[in-house]
Amino acid sequence: MSLPLVDRAVEHADRIAIVGPEGAFTYRDLLDRSAAVAAVLLAGRSDLCEARICYLVSPGFEHVAVQWGIWRAGGIAVPMATSHPPAELARILDDAAPRAVVVDAELGERLEGLTSPRALHCRSSADLVASPPAPDLDLPSPAPDRAALMIYTSGTTGRPKGAVSTHGNLQAQVTALVEAWGWSRDDHILLTLPLHHVHGIVNVLTCALWSGACCQILSSFDAADVWERIARGDVTLYMAVPTLYRRLIGAWEAADERTRERWSHGARSLRLMVSGSAALPVPTLERWQEITGHRLLERYGMTEIGMALSNSLSGERTPGQVGAPLPGVQVRLADPDDHPVTEGRPGEIHVRGPSVFKEYWRQPKETEDAFTRDGWFRTGDLAIEEAGSYKILGRISQDILKSGGEKISALEIEDVLRTHPYVIDCAVVGIEDPEWGERVCAAVEAREGADPDLEALRAWARDRLAPAKVPKNVIVVDTLPRNAMGKVTKAAVRDLFANASHRGLDGD
Repeated sequence: MSLPLVDRAVEHADRIAIVGPEGAFTYRDLLDRSAAVAAVLLAGRSDLCEARICYLVSPGFEHVAVQWGIWRAGGIAVPMATSHPPAELARILDDAAPRAVVVDAELGERLEGLTSPRALHCRSSADLVASPPAPDLDLPSPAPDRAALMIYTSGTTGRPKGAVSTHGNLQAQVTALVEAWGWSRDDHILLTLPLHHVHGIVNVLTCALWSGACCQILSSFDAADVWERIARGDVTLYMAVPTLYRRLIGAWEAADERTRERWSHGARSLRLMVSGSAALPVPTLERWQEITGHRLLERYGMTEIGMALSNSLSGERTPGQVGAPLPGVQVRLADPDDHPVTEGRPGEIHVRGPSVFKEYWRQPKETEDAFTRDGWFRTGDLAIEEAGSYKILGRISQDILKSGGEKISALEIEDVLRTHPYVIDCAVVGIEDPEWGERVCAAVEAREGADPDLEALRAWARDRLAPAKVPKNVIVVDTLPRNAMGKVTKAAVRDLFANASHRGLDGD
């Protein structure tokens, strides 16, 4: 017996599984190439026994074959973001302590100087995927409670940590979505989301491969290119974050009338379009419906739980609401003492069920604190239930931001900015933004006599932080606003960005 995902792929062997930058590949191709990857990673062992394998591989067939190869060898897949600078990648390597690192040729320079000092064995993804098949290879059969995937997230509090999900967790997440969203082998989905997040890995890629469907992977997001592929008429599903929908709307509005008609006609042929990872502004929802005829389906989830809530596939979709619990998922709203609240009153979303992750990697205290005594996961999000449907009210922690679908720790950004030679102290906040959801903004106290170049400061930050974490607005203040105990008051910091008298910089 092998992994259920693999067993299902055997049933669809001759169907197209992946269309990527490298070409089109069947499920048989995926099975053969992932088995070759597994054989090389095993190197004569019978099982990787949950060893972590980090991989920095561009979106495409090669990426998927590496991911599946790690799973089939019994390892934990640790995807690394292709957009992250070396400093971010180094933090993951130090924390995950992987047995090996897999990287593609285009991204190899990102890891130069990182693997050797850590005595890490670096493998070429192209070489792994092209390896000759091992005859009569006996691959391990990881049990459902074995760890499968570790995604780095800021979680509900604090700095990024590895959220570990088991094979059973992933299967529960996928089967719930396949049932709720009516996936079938006839579906064809376009993937433009990053493959180091649950949105792209589970909701799109793994749901498609579980169903015997086709997943078309783009190497990067380009609004006109996405429209053209939708216009061909063979795509049946599309999922994105609100920021991408705004960009698609902008490209449509900039196009000539004939192109608009062709793009809109193609979009109407899709059976489902989904928005998630951040709140969907009502104007975006309404404009998208005007352009395409689709009322976007909103859902709610996070790295630790997969998806928990979803609007109905066929029922009414109310703006601002994310629907009801998915199959197999238990949801309740609770007060600060973890007591359930009555309908119509706000409370923190608690989730329980087989889709909920196993642990934060090597952080038992963080893991324990994330759960109530009776086993409910605390999401850190406030919501209210109205007639069986949930409306998200926002984060409990003001230090966890949501920008462009990314969950970001303000504390992590502040720690990095404080290492700049001109910065005495700083405060990072999220400012409401129609495109990004929240715009990452930083107020900085500069050392006496210093005259920091704010654009240079942002460039400096880009070398140390993932793109989504680099402040888009920076202001310099004489002193940060503090309360009587000397603690920075984030609400007052937000007010500073409405005051044009401060020296500041608006980034892109």
